[in-house]
Amino acid sequence: MATDKVVETMIVGNYVEMETEGKPKGIKGRISMLLWHGGSVYDAWFSCASNQVAQVLLTLPYSFSQLGMLSGILFQLFYGLMGSWTAYLISVLYVEYRTRKEREKVDFRNHVIQWFEVLDGLLGKHWRNVGLAFNCTFLLFGSVIQLIACASNIYYINDSLDKRTWTYIFGACCATTVFIPSFHNYRIWSFLGLIMTTYTAWYLAVASLIHGQAEGVRHSGPTKLVLYFTGATNILYTFGGHAVSVEIMHAMWKPQKFKAIYLIATLYVLTLTLPSAAAVYWAFGDKLLNHSNAFSLLPRTPFRDMAVILMLIHQFITFGFACTPLYFVWEKAIGMHECKSLCKRAAARLPVVIPIWFLAIIFPFFGPINSTVGSLLVSFTVYIIPALAHIVTFRSATARENAVEQPPKYFGRWAGTYTINVFVVVWVLVVGFGFGGWASITNFIHQIDTFGLFTKCYQCPPPALPASPPSHGLNATAAASLHHPFNHTRSP
Repeated sequence: MATDKVVETMIVGNYVEMETEGKPKGIKGRISMLLWHGGSVYDAWFSCASNQVAQVLLTLPYSFSQLGMLSGILFQLFYGLMGSWTAYLISVLYVEYRTRKEREKVDFRNHVIQWFEVLDGLLGKHWRNVGLAFNCTFLLFGSVIQLIACASNIYYINDSLDKRTWTYIFGACCATTVFIPSFHNYRIWSFLGLIMTTYTAWYLAVASLIHGQAEGVRHSGPTKLVLYFTGATNILYTFGGHAVSVEIMHAMWKPQKFKAIYLIATLYVLTLTLPSAAAVYWAFGDKLLNHSNAFSLLPRTPFRDMAVILMLIHQFITFGFACTPLYFVWEKAIGMHECKSLCKRAAARLPVVIPIWFLAIIFPFFGPINSTVGSLLVSFTVYIIPALAHIVTFRSATARENAVEQPPKYFGRWAGTYTINVFVVVWVLVVGFGFGGWASITNFIHQIDTFGLFTKCYQCPPPALPASPPSHGLNATAAASLHHPFNHTRSP
């Protein structure tokens, strides 16, 4: 007990010292603190909630059409709780790692701790390498998804350019995130981002209810296993936004307060995702199987245009959330992480954006790519690896006795925690990675076969053919073959 008190005093002391150094001096400092330099519990909550929901709001109705209403709701609740649990595990491991390092007099004020470093410090280089590979690949494709979403959304208010061209444009816009130093500096962005997604979610719900059910609407889902597990892994992806939890924690003045933040953020996100997805699916039913972006089925109005614009801004913010940890990894690799010059660091970060830009142009499959990333990458990055790391870190009685964070009694202490961890590993490995991986890859390959790589305008309506006199025979057959359907996800 005495040791625990000493450790707690050491942690709080260091964090309070950092908090004091961050206090503003003068009007300019206060303005900077208000808009730019945040590290409070509220900043972390805004960052978690804003980063978690993002463009997936627009694909959840598509997932409901694959899963059916009941399964869609249950999977959101289930994966929301599971995601909150593994975020809690990550916070425990972070505090454990940081405490051990601070006992060794390591100073982190000019160094951002990342997940792979936590794994390295607690479990060794092999865990570090696996964690680094999965985390970087997930964040890379998470950034790719934001670019694809930008192009998909802007097309619904300006179709004068195809989606691929819009991807070029937004790739250049998102590259400006290289100038945002760290998660300390997302205070105003994360706050605005959550307002934007809140508006969009309730716009989708209210607009769908006002529109009413489409003529002949059917709600036949689930109809096929491949669609069912594709939809389930998209929801797994939805609540797997805590791949950046360590960076968000490190940006806090008092990271030990992070434990419940992700759960509270998830509860708020559920108030956005459940009503919007359920309402859009109720209104359009099976039509969503061929429209992975919910905006495509709602009539164009000023309210819809506003939702599209707000989501575009939010996707820029989320691109920064996903890319910033990649910037840190790259900076550390080339020895620029502790450089004081913002411009030099920004220039050094630019090579990270290029492969993201390129991949977004190759695979513009808005919707199916979410499920694929969820099953192959999110399943390990934010569910399986944290649960296994917690088990292995505290496998010995000595480690459990000296742990900085003891499991709460309402989880059943160590026995209950281990049981939950084993359940998470088995469930996500079998259902998320196994069945989900099979379904998502099958669907993803089908998109490639149907549309091809580098497709100019994924799921765009076919161009209207000019009026012509009635034709017969071979000419009629040739004209009919010009029609190319939006999507074929119903029969992969």
